[in-house]
Amino acid sequence: MRHSDGQRPRCLIPFDRREGLTTSEAAERANRTERTIRMWCRDHDIGRHVAGGPWLVSKVALAMFLNGDAAALRAYLAGDRRSPAVAGYFAAEGLSDLVERWQTQAA
Repeated sequence: MRHSDGQRPRCLIPFDRREGLTTSEAAERANRTERTIRMWCRDHDIGRHVAGGPWLVSKVALAMFLNGDAAALRAYLAGDRRSPAVAGYFAAEGLSDLVERWQTQAA
């Protein structure tokens, strides 16, 4: 799916396995069915097929979606990993080191 700006959603990009959940894990976290999680991945870009495999759901994007934080989710999907609104979700998931590593690589 492409967004209105013509860009592909940047869910789980850059990729680090620690950010991902299986659909089963995401379903348990969200108290929903795996089918619902797969539909959310397709419709809201909160996950992606990595290397052609099954859906992998972003912990960060799922948290944003469940919190109804559309602005943070839009920023995340646009590739933002540094703004306080997005970085806060990484911190809440215990993934602050990813943001720090990506900031170092971008510098």
